[in-house]
Amino acid sequence: MYRFLLTPRWWGINVFVLLAIPFCIFMGSWQLGRFEDRVQDHRAADKQAAAAKTEAARPLAELLPVDTNTSGKQATATGRYGKQLLVPDRELDGKRGFYVLTLLRVDGGQALPVVRGWLPGDADQAKAPAAPTGEVTVTGALQASESPGANGVSAAGGLPEGQTGAISSASLVNLVPYKPYDAWITLEKADSGMKAVPATAAQNTGLDLKAFQNLGYTGEWFVFAGFVVFMWFRLLRREVEFARDAALGLAPAESEDPADSKERAERQTEGENAPA
Repeated sequence: MYRFLLTPRWWGINVFVLLAIPFCIFMGSWQLGRFEDRVQDHRAADKQAAAAKTEAARPLAELLPVDTNTSGKQATATGRYGKQLLVPDRELDGKRGFYVLTLLRVDGGQALPVVRGWLPGDADQAKAPAAPTGEVTVTGALQASESPGANGVSAAGGLPEGQTGAISSASLVNLVPYKPYDAWITLEKADSGMKAVPATAAQNTGLDLKAFQNLGYTGEWFVFAGFVVFMWFRLLRREVEFARDAALGLAPAESEDPADSKERAERQTEGENAPA
């Protein structure tokens, strides 16, 4: 009854199933591993952020370039404040507002973007307090340049003069007359009645949309594996039923010419409509 399994058609089906199931399981396991890695990175980032608050601040130069190990650590820099910009549409404690971003010019001609604090409402230069004059030393959490369109960072253009959507060297280089660092800091204690902006975890270390996409893909690959097994058993069952029917002489007749079928149907119709 199972001799059909040796036919070329079923050889092809079996080879496909034997290759598809391990492949789906491998891809599902790989996606699950990616999700678990992101969970571990998220936990490590949380521990690092907690530890960074108690660590002594280090000079900015010792922490650059910013990576997953230095993001969130306390950095210190000395210089003079220069151009001030506003970063609109930023939320803090569930309220909409804006960051006050001031460029700190340090030795060497470069400028460090410093988020001095957050204020509620629409971005307005009149609301933003002026930066301290003279030489200042700032201390705050080191952050990597933001990516427009990621982690709630606006990618909208056409902002009014004196505003920027993202805190990044690529955005600021066209707005200020000096070269900005590819990093920024948020002050531990905000200036002049503003609220301090908490540091965020380094990119690709949180349970963001990408992490849950990995988890979703994991489920999809395992479902595909189950679907392949289900379809194989369904085809096998149907083939066994056909073989059993053939053995009992119940196999369906071979297909005939459509014209013959039409002619026979017409004769049957005429016979049914004939007067008794």
